[in-house]
Formats: sequence, C-alpha cells, structure tokens
Amino acid sequence: MDAMSLCLRRTIGPRTGCSTLLSRIFKIRTERTVHYSSGVLGQSTPEQTERFVPRRAMMYVPGSDKKKLGKIPSLQVDCAVMDCEDGVAMNRKLEARLNISEALDTLDFGQTECAVRINSVNSGFMEEDLRITLMANKLPQALMLPKVETPEELELFTEKLCTALDDRALAEKLRLVIFVESAIGIINLEPVCRRGLELSKSGPYKLDGVVFGSDDFCADIGATRSVECTEVMYARQKVVLTAKAFRLQAIDVVHTDYKDLDSLKRQSIEGARMGYTGKQVIHPGQISTVQEAFTPSPEKIEWATELIQAFDGHQKSGRGAFTFRGNMIDMPLLLQARNILELVKVTRGR
Repeated sequence: MDAMSLCLRRTIGPRTGCSTLLSRIFKIRTERTVHYSSGVLGQSTPEQTERFVPRRAMMYVPGSDKKKLGKIPSLQVDCAVMDCEDGVAMNRKLEARLNISEALDTLDFGQTECAVRINSVNSGFMEEDLRITLMANKLPQALMLPKVETPEELELFTEKLCTALDDRALAEKLRLVIFVESAIGIINLEPVCRRGLELSKSGPYKLDGVVFGSDDFCADIGATRSVECTEVMYARQKVVLTAKAFRLQAIDVVHTDYKDLDSLKRQSIEGARMGYTGKQVIHPGQISTVQEAFTPSPEKIEWATELIQAFDGHQKSGRGAFTFRGNMIDMPLLLQARNILELVKVTRGR
C-alpha cells in the first residue's frame, strides 16, 4: 500500500455501516460530555492543554498584493488570512500562491496567527493552492476552507491536504477553520462539524472554528444585505449555536463599509453578545474596534475571576451546582468563565 493510501485509510477510514457510525458518534458525544460536565479546575485534559488561539479580528489580505502582505506584522491583528480566494482575481491566482509561500518563509508574524484561505473544494483551484502555498518551509498555523456544504467535501480536502504535505512531519497539527456560505451549508453544518472532528482525530489538522459568510449566503437565498443583519438572523444564530455545540470558535459576519466605524462597533458588540468569538474584517482601520468589542470588559473579567475562585473553594464540598451572586452556577458557566480568563491571558498587551 502506497503512502497516499495509508494516509487516506488512517484519516478517513473504511466505509462503515449505520450501526458503526452511530456508535462512533455516540462515543464522541460521550467523551465531550464527560469532559465538560465533570472536569475539575486544575486538572489537565488534552483539550485544556492545547494552546488557545484568539481570533477576535480575522483580517483578509489578498495574496496577490505583496505590499499588503508585508504589512501584516505591523497590524497587531489576532489572525491574518492570506487569501487565495475571493480577494484574488482569476488571472492572479498563481501569483497569490507564490507570494503567500514566500511570505510564510520570510515574514515574522509575531503574535498574529498566520492563516491561508484556499479556494473551495469544488472551485478547481484548491489542489494547486495547497500544493504551492505548502511548499514553504514554514507552514501556516491555520488553513481556511470556504464554501463547505457537505461532509464529503471535508473528506476530499483531507485527501488533497495529505498529498500536499507529502508525509512532512508536523510540529503540531494545522488548525482548520471552515466557512458556511449557502443555504445547504447551513442545513448541513451539524454533520459537517461532526465529520470534521472525526477527521481531526487522525488527520493533519484540528477543526477549530466556523465562519459565517453572510454575503455569499444572501446571494444564495436572494436576500438583500443590511447593516442590521435582520435578513440573516436565523442563519447567524444557527452558525453560532452549532459551532458552540461542537466547542468550536464562531466568527461573525463581515462589515463591508469599512469607514462606518459606529455601525461596525454596534454590530461587533451584538455578535459578541450572541456568543461569537470574533469577526471578519477587510481593512486595518476596523481591527481595533472589533478586537475591543470581543475583549471582555473589566466587570466580566472580575465576574469570571471570582466565580472560579468560588468554585475552587466549593469543589471541596463535592456538590455540582452552587450559588454565586444569587445565581446557580454549573459547569457550562464555569467553562465560560475559564474561556474569558484564557482570552484575557493570551491577548493581554496586544
């Protein structure tokens, strides 16, 4: 059996019957439920020990523009997405791939997560995007896969990624962030996330987040885009709900009028209140407004700190839920408090 076959067999596995698939799904759900319902502060688990990567602002930089790529280290953005997809004209795709490969090897991204958005599985460009950008000696920290609609697309992406990596030894798994941008994508998001987590177990990546591509979604259903986002309210809530159900980051809609910072601030605060962990941006002038909106307030930090301290003391009693500031506290709220403090810890000083 050749190396490619071994990679596919290890990553995707043989076709299985319904009973086997259901047992695997049950096992995944059970493992995750046990972790989040019975974890104890101070104990380390594989999920808790993985490095947390914030994406309060996720900025797109066209790979065809070397000047803009060169400015990434000075932007102080959480995540910079070097783009091969929508931000690049059809006749400049090759130029973008080569520029990105060079940038990966020559730029010092500092605290900024360097990511590459390739073209979609069905675009006809994905394989070359992977082959050329991943020729770099230094791989990106994350890959962004747009327009995902079915679990089978993730399987094909995994196959092509294995081929592009060509058995390269990875210091750590690449992070994968997927985009949902169509009506069928919204409908299929749950099985897509489930399959992505299954493939993450033995594949070269870890599924880490979901991005809501609202503009393409509106075009797909024939809706008219507005600043208020009323036309995408259901889909916007469905994306964050599904992402959080699978413990994935959720990245909110892009605000295309980069000069309207007041509307950007309102939309960002609204997204943060809905449970989104970050927002897409298209201009450096949007970064500070968005990252501030997705940074916990001093009051929220105080609440999280005192809640964890109270839980620490209460843990000795052996009881599950307890009262804090007049409210019943259980493991989901404790997890929220931990996430707040982890975000503050990682982003302090940015």
